[in-house]
Amino acid sequence: MRDVHHFISGAAYEGQSGRYGDIYNPSTGEVQARVALATTDEVDTAVQAAAKAFPEWMTTNPQRRARVMFEFKRLLEANMDELAELLSSEHGKVVADSRGDVQRGIDVVEFACGIPHLQKGEFTEGAGPGIDVYSMRQPLGVCAGITPFNFPAMIPCWMSAVAIACGNTFILKPSEKDPSVPVRLAELFMEAGAPEGVLNVVHGDKTSVDAILEHPEIKAVSFVGSSDIAQYVYATGTAHGKRVQAMGGAKNHGIILPDANMDQAVKDIVGAAYGSAGERCMALPVAVTVGKKTGDEFVERMMEEASNLRVGISTDPDAHYGPVVSAAHKAKVEDYIRMGVEEGAELKLDGRGHTLQGYENGFYVGPTLFDHVKPEMKTYKEEIFGPVLQVVRAETLEEAVALPSNHQYGNGVAIFTSNGRAAREFAAQVNVGMVGINVPIPVPVSYHTFGGWKRSAFGDTNQHGPEGVRFWTKIKTVTQRWPEGDIGDQAFVIPTMG
Repeated sequence: MRDVHHFISGAAYEGQSGRYGDIYNPSTGEVQARVALATTDEVDTAVQAAAKAFPEWMTTNPQRRARVMFEFKRLLEANMDELAELLSSEHGKVVADSRGDVQRGIDVVEFACGIPHLQKGEFTEGAGPGIDVYSMRQPLGVCAGITPFNFPAMIPCWMSAVAIACGNTFILKPSEKDPSVPVRLAELFMEAGAPEGVLNVVHGDKTSVDAILEHPEIKAVSFVGSSDIAQYVYATGTAHGKRVQAMGGAKNHGIILPDANMDQAVKDIVGAAYGSAGERCMALPVAVTVGKKTGDEFVERMMEEASNLRVGISTDPDAHYGPVVSAAHKAKVEDYIRMGVEEGAELKLDGRGHTLQGYENGFYVGPTLFDHVKPEMKTYKEEIFGPVLQVVRAETLEEAVALPSNHQYGNGVAIFTSNGRAAREFAAQVNVGMVGINVPIPVPVSYHTFGGWKRSAFGDTNQHGPEGVRFWTKIKTVTQRWPEGDIGDQAFVIPTMG
């Protein structure tokens, strides 16, 4: 059986804990490999490697760091097919979707190539008599990222590319469910010219997470995962004096007004709700229809579209989506469907018990559609993270807008309308971090920043973009004067720069 090792100081590092996690092929339900789970001491080994590499890397000029990023981007593009197929084999998403996962990671690496400009400070000449003031953004030191299973290429790149470009060294703790792509990213980064120890990968469970959060040498931690764990990561990391950004769960709403282009709305929402088997933090699992006519038409159209979706193995080029990531997650999603029925929602399409001939042990959940979902239902309040679309009916725009604003999560929201004024007011007023206007998955491009509100994010700095540069650096401000001759005795007078 294939073993996935840690990656420390530029080479594979065999784990000594004796503890392993199974890596499944979700399409078949079979164990295909195992991954070593790190001890606290093994995490420390990675941290020491990163600490050793930091002095040289931080003093490498930004242009040379950028050249490594340019070469890394080239290698990612050259190895796109390999990375996508490897990703699909462990996650289960179809290969075309995995290519998108890798590409969105490449986009952030491309952004990080601009680090000579992004990391520039500010300068004021003549802030006072013969006094200049300037600032510089300096790296923090050893940093870490804890990433989820659903985007094993994109999210590691979100964190590591910007952090490393800024002059930090990095410890990546990816999901133990699909760890092979993160290791391959580290190998390619070495090939791109990065010194040993700049990027390290350690695998593990809560033991590794706690070791990262408590290690005194690690200065900042970025996390993406469920909200409960995000809150724990934020509280624990900050209690140990670290900078922390922790992105949590989501329950993104798509609001459909009577004047919306229904053809486009249905097409967009079917992909946003069921793509990647709903295992996206930016999936759109709630459709809010305004008015009975709009609701009836949308549900009828969505039933037809969802019924025709093809669920297949990850390598099926005709499949719309593949299996969910594990048997446990399949059981969890199916339990939410059961719960929705018990709560009184109207089950229009039932994806439970979905099987594929020849792949009966795979982790498949068919497209599921609920109508007449109510805000007080538990299935509405919580993140299902599967191919389940819930339709909530509202009578007015005001009622519809209140739903995402009042929800515990505030990651993303979308509105479908032909009314520019309504869309503008909605975007300004809705209590959600990322807004789509006739766009079902409002994910910002790499040179803007990604981040939700409320229980979707803990901390005050978003992922990647300029916010990422600010998170992974500390600012130093210098006030300087080069006096000539007698300047008088001003030691006891606070400078006013007058």
